Amino acid sequence: MAGVSAASAAGKIGSFLSKKPYAPPSWASHLSPAPSQTFSLGHFPTPIHKWNLPNLPNGTEVWIKRDDISGMQLSGNKVRKLEFLMADAVAQGADCVITVGGIQSNHCRATAVAAKYLNLDCYLILRTSKLLVDKDPGLVGNLLVERLVGAHIDLVSKEEYGKIGSVALADLLKKKLLEEGRKPYVIPVGGSNSLGTWGYIEAIREIEHQIQISGDVQFDDIVVACGSGGTIAGLALGSKLSSLKAKVHAFSVCDDPGYFHSYVQDLIDGLHSDLRSHDLVNIENAKGLGYAMNTAEELKFVKDIAAATGIVLDPVYSGKAAYGMLKDMGTNPAKWERRKILFVHTGGLLGLYDKVDELSSLSGSWRRMDLEESVPRKDGTGKMF
Repeated sequence: MAGVSAASAAGKIGSFLSKKPYAPPSWASHLSPAPSQTFSLGHFPTPIHKWNLPNLPNGTEVWIKRDDISGMQLSGNKVRKLEFLMADAVAQGADCVITVGGIQSNHCRATAVAAKYLNLDCYLILRTSKLLVDKDPGLVGNLLVERLVGAHIDLVSKEEYGKIGSVALADLLKKKLLEEGRKPYVIPVGGSNSLGTWGYIEAIREIEHQIQISGDVQFDDIVVACGSGGTIAGLALGSKLSSLKAKVHAFSVCDDPGYFHSYVQDLIDGLHSDLRSHDLVNIENAKGLGYAMNTAEELKFVKDIAAATGIVLDPVYSGKAAYGMLKDMGTNPAKWERRKILFVHTGGLLGLYDKVDELSSLSGSWRRMDLEESVPRKDGTGKMF
């Protein structure tokens, strides 16, 4: 659904968590295979508003697409993919889902919540350090939500993950569950397969409609973080095929641009598109110290942007993408001058809770309130006794 009909349908009692038929945008009708149904798991459309970032190049405007408030316990971009993936799981008669990610994976948390919404069990294979793989992972950030909703968690070390790979790990768990008489459905890392790609093809239709009803904003560029490839594949393919025609710039937070170009190519080839990833998206390396690792400068950037604009970025994805974007704007201002840019905030706020020790010295100050000894008592509406 799109347009006014989608907006009105979203307000209908019972529409959330409902299954509905899906028809692709007209400009994507040639892509195949196309999903036939979807679950309503997010609160769409997510708003777009001006983002008053400091020190922009001359005449540059940055707008922000707030997929961080798409619902699903702060799920960010993952919910768009899961709307299609969960519909497929249910259609195939699954009674549980399996997925894989890092110890603070936003995708794994969103999958755990979506599964419970739809009365499915969820099995998570989470990657952690060799020192922590035999210990209780705790209740910090995404882990708290996953464990509250009853997800089954299997820990593997980064070394084991690197040696065996996510696909083989998921297949191993799938085999065990099949032997137990279960009906598992495997969702890849980040929900990034050709079916999940439809989540951000559909997001382009949403953006296209928001532009149409606004009438006075056209975007030259789309900027987004890249962690598994599905989001940028959908955005890049959709932007090219639709009326949007904005250039997509992705900042990779793990692996390298060459890997992601190859992966995106596989995803769009899986939809029988004749397009080339190098023509659709520009991918730059923004991983810094590594996936989910931050320099003090990156964390200070996240804090400074929150203090300046009220937008809280996550340290793993959008924080690194925005940091990379503004750094490039400072180095190559002519490249960005007088352009209207749409930054897609992909969520991940819970990941900040894993960084509290590193953020403590950067966060806002506090003090004990200075009270005079003779302040007279005045009762207000907040009376406690």
